[in-house]
Formats: sequence, structure tokens, C-alpha cells
Amino acid sequence: MQIADTGPAHGSGEAIALASGRGWLDAVDRAFGTMVEIPAALLVAAEIVILFVGVVARYGLHSPLIWSDELASILFLWLAMLGAAIAFRRGEHMRMTALVARATPVQRAFLDVVGTCAALAFLLLIAWPAYDYAYEESYITTPALQIANSFRAAALPIGIALMVLFALLRLVRVGRLRDVVAAAATVAVIMGAFWFAEPWLRQLGNLNLIIFFVGVVGICVFAGIPIAFAFGLSIFGYLVLTTRTPVQVLVGRMDEGMSHLILLSVPLFVFLGLLIEMTGMARAMVSFLASLLGHVRGGLHYVLLGAMYLVSGISGSKAADMAAVAPVLFPEMKARGAKPGDLVALLSATGAQTETIPPSLVLITIGSVTGVSIAALFTGGLLPGVVLALMLSALVWWRYRHEDLRHVKRATAGEIGRSFVIALPAIALPFVIRAAVVEGVATATEVSTIGIVYAALAGLLIYRRFDWRRLKPMLIDTACLSGAILLIIGTATGMAWGLTQSGFSRSLAATMAALPGGSVTFIAVSIVAFIILGSVLEGIPAIVLFGPLLFPIARQVGVHEVHYAMIVILAMGIGLFAPPFGVGYYAACAIGRVDPAEGIRPIWGYMLALFLGLIIVAAIPWISIGFL
Repeated sequence: MQIADTGPAHGSGEAIALASGRGWLDAVDRAFGTMVEIPAALLVAAEIVILFVGVVARYGLHSPLIWSDELASILFLWLAMLGAAIAFRRGEHMRMTALVARATPVQRAFLDVVGTCAALAFLLLIAWPAYDYAYEESYITTPALQIANSFRAAALPIGIALMVLFALLRLVRVGRLRDVVAAAATVAVIMGAFWFAEPWLRQLGNLNLIIFFVGVVGICVFAGIPIAFAFGLSIFGYLVLTTRTPVQVLVGRMDEGMSHLILLSVPLFVFLGLLIEMTGMARAMVSFLASLLGHVRGGLHYVLLGAMYLVSGISGSKAADMAAVAPVLFPEMKARGAKPGDLVALLSATGAQTETIPPSLVLITIGSVTGVSIAALFTGGLLPGVVLALMLSALVWWRYRHEDLRHVKRATAGEIGRSFVIALPAIALPFVIRAAVVEGVATATEVSTIGIVYAALAGLLIYRRFDWRRLKPMLIDTACLSGAILLIIGTATGMAWGLTQSGFSRSLAATMAALPGGSVTFIAVSIVAFIILGSVLEGIPAIVLFGPLLFPIARQVGVHEVHYAMIVILAMGIGLFAPPFGVGYYAACAIGRVDPAEGIRPIWGYMLALFLGLIIVAAIPWISIGFL
């Protein structure tokens, strides 16, 4: 999130004075930035070491460390909050700029300041509840390390305080006083209007879900307010103005969403992607794939589809899957003329496409909460992913059927063979990672550390490329990107909890059970409902919430449970990655370092292809249950 500096309004003398007056603020900003970046980089490195040592101790020495996961969880929340603070300072929290980009420079500068003021308002509103939450956690002792849980929870108020500091510094450094006053007044007036409307809002019941989770979120997102803070403002307003829930509960739900240990795979796979690029493994892999498919129109786009299918399910997190693939392929694809917006759109679509591929945590969750056989779900999830991949491939063929490849020379068999030998250690990496999970060597969270060690050794011993000077910037970039993603997930988890407490889930289940038309109507309504829910809820919370309610209804109307599971998962995947509300879409943009506005137009074609694939899967049950 960049604040445009429109410059001083008067003469050069005032400009010089203003610049000199702000010089010391720039120095303060850099000093605090360094104070946050170094601990964040050390935390990333510490997580890698702790988890890898845990794998070695358990699998190699048969002496598991009972405290490793607990320590990793404690440090993870600190990594998330410090990373979010770094992202705030750098202006790298994801936001939608489709409308803001069309404004005049003066209007854009004002909207940027409004975005900062809105984010600052949310941070100030939850600062004290976050402190209270951390204080109350001091009464809880961790089971393995026997330390107060407040050591972990303190990351929340401290991270919030750092973001407040960086917000104030940004407003003073690069915002004109007139814009800052006007923006602060605008935010205050809007919040005041909602506050005075509290008695009226309390009478509206579940209509408030539309007002806050659709209206407020939509307005904030399109006004350019960072996505995480748009979600945060909406759930804060909903809880405070329409319920009697303490704000401290919201902080707890954010903590729960951001510190789930499986999400630790996100920063680790982000770092793995950077490491693969730095060691030359990415170049070797792309060179081989380019020699194999480079003469085919849209060739590397097919490679992206296949790579996501291959690595999907390894980490348990779609964001981590995308982080493992995008840094490897995006640079070469851009060099060959692909547009960044199309790349991030296809990356998002592949994230939705691979939701059913085992060992998906969503499949495991469905099995655990509904009693459906997990083995059957694993078997049934493979073909639906293939169907959606074929639909996306057809669209790639159509879009790139006229691609000019006159400058591309078709590789000879000898060139393909040589590039394969060079790329073999890099190509083997996904298979090494998947084998480690399947054979029980490491968990989905730990397996990325095996990949990191493998990539480091390959870079040092095989490719002889390992720039030690780049490690620190890579660790900081990893913390920054991970913090931006995790803060979105944290505030989205708060929204999911608010939706749960409203009773909306029970009402939806009762309505769907009463629908006429049997299984066809039930499936059709389920598709629409879960696409909408997927844009608000992460897959696992949605399944925990709605699975026990809707799967018995599916059985009653004659829909096979595995077939229904595939329909639900794919529908939620489309919602999760569809803008403007899908959290997964913004995660893909953050990983690809692409403005969300650039992917809006191309993604709708991919979403349509996914939707048609979903209709095919829903209409032909054999695709899901033919091999059971």
C-alpha cells in the first residue's frame, strides 16, 4: 500500500524545509524497520531449524522432541505479527486497486491516506483487547515447556503496536496535513454514523450479515483499504454493534486463525521457493520444461497446471502450494511474454482445481466430522482434479492458440536429454517432499524443511550456486509475505466465527432440507451456497460448520457422500479463489507479487472453466465414485 507523495503546495524554500524536517522521521522509520526485520528473519531461520531437528530426532534417532511443535507454535505467532508489521511498513499488505487506479493523482493520494487511517483505526480499536487477551493467557501454562502462554500471545499487542507506529510514521512522513486531516475525519464520521445506528442495527437480525460481511467489506475493498483490515473492520463492527460479544473474542479468533500450526508451512514453502530460485534449481527445471514444451503455444502454462497438481496436498495449505510453484515458473513465463495478471489468475484457478487431490486436509476434515471413509475420499478426489485441469487446459489452448512462437527454436533430443540430466535433482524435489509425507518421515508442516535442506545441499554441492549475502533479504521477504497472508487469514477466521455464532448455518441447513426437486435441486443449491461460503470461510472451518448438518441431508436425497464431498470442496475452492472476496485470490497475488487489479479480468475466464468442470463432476457421479 503506497501513499503517493503529492509534494508541497508552495515554493521550493518550503519544500527544502519540509524535506529536512522529515529526514529525521525517515531515519526513525528505518531504525524501527531494522529492529523488526532482524528478529523476523531470525524467527524464520529458527522455525526451519526447530522443525528439521524435530524430524531428525523422531525419524532418525527415534527420540522425538516433545517440545518442538510447541516452541514452533509460540514462535510462529511472533513471526506472523512481526511479518505483518514489516508488510505494513513496506506497503505490501494486499489491497484491490482496480477503482483507485482510475482516480486522479490527487484523489489517489487521498484514498491512500484513507486506507492508512482506516487500518490505523482498526488497530487502535483492538489494541487494548489484544493486551487484555495476552494478559489473560498468562494464567495458562504450556504443557511441554511449562511457560506462561502469554509469551506467545504477547505477539498480538506488540505486533499491533508496531503497525500503529508505522502507520503514524507514514502519515507524518508522506501524507499532506490537509489529506491526513480530511481522511481521518472521513473515517471518524463513517464510524460515528455506524455507532449512532447501533439501536437500529440490533433490530435487523441476520440482515446485518449482508450489511457488514458484504456491504462494509465490499466498500472497503474497492476503496483500496488493505484486505486484512477491511475484513477486520467488518467483523469488529458486526460484533460490537449487533451483538454483546466482547472484542477480546475477536482477538482470540484472529490468534486461532493465524497460529494454526499447519499454516507454518506457508512461510517455509515461501522460503523454499526463494531458495530454489537462488540456487539455480529453478532455472534448471524451467530450462528442461521449456525444452520439452517451449515450442507448444502456452507450454509453460500447462507446466504450471501440472506442477500444482503434483505438489498439491503436500503442505496442507493452498497458499504454501502456490508459494512452492510460482517463484519457480513465474520469472521465465514473464520473460516469454506472459502478462502478470494472467499468471496470477491461472495460479488462483489451479489452487481451486487441486482442492480435492489427496492428501488434502479438507478431505481429512470431511472424513473426521462426517464419518465418510478417508480412503474413499482420497480415491475419489483424483479424477475431479483431472477434469478441472482439462477444462483449464482447454482455456489455455484457446487463449494462446495464436501465440507467436517464431522466435522459439524447438529443442533437439540431445538438448532435451542434457537439460533433463541437469534438472534431475531439481525435478526430484517434489517427489522427495511427497515421499517424506507418504512414508511418515515428516508431517505436512515439517516436510518443507526437508525440501529446504535438500535445496541448500543441491545448491552448494551440485549447482554450486549459493549466495550467502542473499539469505538475510530472503528471510525478511519470507516474513513480510507470510505476515501479509496470515493477517488476512486471521481476520477472515474472525468473520467465519461471527457467521457461525449468528445461527446462519443452522438456518441454511434447514432451508436446504426443505427444498423441492430432490437431489438435483439439492446439489444445485449446494453449489451456489458453497461458492458463496467459500469466499467468506476457509475450507476447514466451513466443513466443520456445515458438514455434520448437510451430509445427512445428502444421504436422504440419494447423493453419494463421496460425490457430494467432491462437489462441496470444488465449489468452496471456486469461492475461495474468486475475487473480490476470495481470500485465496489475494494470497495468490501476494505470492506472485502482482496487483490484484491486474488479475481481475483474466480470472473470470478461468473461473468459468472451473465452474463448467464442477458441473461436469456434479452431473457424472462416476468421476468421483467410479473407482471406489
